[in-house]
Amino acid sequence: MKKRLTFGYLYDFRNPPQWRKPWAELYAETLEFIALTESLGFEGAWVPEHHDSEDGYVPSPLIALAAIAARTKTIKIGSAIALTPLYHPVRFAEDCALVDILSNGRLEMAVAVGYRRHETDAYGVNYSTRGARTDEFLEIVRRLWAGETVTHESAHFNIKNASIMPRPIHGQVPLYIGGFSDKALERAAKYGDGFHGEASAYDRYLEKVLALGKEPAAARLRTLNLFFVVAKDPEKARHELAPYLHYVNNAYGQWLREDQHAASVGYDALFKPMTLEAFEASGTMRILTPSQAIDTLERLRARVPIEHFAMLAPAGLPLSKCAEYAEVFAKEVIPAFR
Repeated sequence: MKKRLTFGYLYDFRNPPQWRKPWAELYAETLEFIALTESLGFEGAWVPEHHDSEDGYVPSPLIALAAIAARTKTIKIGSAIALTPLYHPVRFAEDCALVDILSNGRLEMAVAVGYRRHETDAYGVNYSTRGARTDEFLEIVRRLWAGETVTHESAHFNIKNASIMPRPIHGQVPLYIGGFSDKALERAAKYGDGFHGEASAYDRYLEKVLALGKEPAAARLRTLNLFFVVAKDPEKARHELAPYLHYVNNAYGQWLREDQHAASVGYDALFKPMTLEAFEASGTMRILTPSQAIDTLERLRARVPIEHFAMLAPAGLPLSKCAEYAEVFAKEVIPAFR
């Protein structure tokens, strides 16, 4: 019997120069929108992380999540994703525990090693060791949440007799692990409660889970589609949304191509920078009617055991407009998966 499929949004709090508004206004409006989505029946609010971005891409997800926790009551909240090489494991374990308490046990974190050398350089972290650092980080955080006193000495961390109090409400905060490479999938299988990433990577992830002797049910998946929108009039929505989604595409495309990262992981076509005209013709945007969306999601769920599907509140798009799309999705798509 299939599990319920739940839905949510990703909030990057970007404030692009061409659509800029006062920062306090942007954050206040976004928190209002998140509260609205909860009332409509959405079950996830996720915050990513990047640094030194001209548009103010949210650099501190746990701070934003604490604010979201205070404005909501039932919705799951968490990072998607937090960049583990930029955190000290003791501080991360403590901060997550507090946000979990503030949200009454609703925190679910997704983490990964990141792909921008610029960010690790800014934090004084060796980019080439971020994978090994993350593996140790995850072990330490799990032990701290379990109530252990941890001493750990390595090239990455020097921790003596560390423990945390208070601890998360349920002992452990669920950890989903993301990434593109086989190593990331191995890390998700070994340390994670699930994989946060492309549904197309699920089969490779499942192989890693089974290789560790775990049951197939341990291969949990939640995924994100930045360009998936449901509208009653897709053609009108395509024209309205194209400038904002084009901005998202090109911004990620530029980052992925720093240091030839996209080529190194085989994602040359992902977020390929292009003109607005080319973007509109590319088919990147998935703007569907409610019935088309239900069919698409059912076919996806028949292929992989997806548990949660998140969409994007696009940078620059007035949240009053975003709310119109959210209401259509809530009224005409969500009930099909309850």
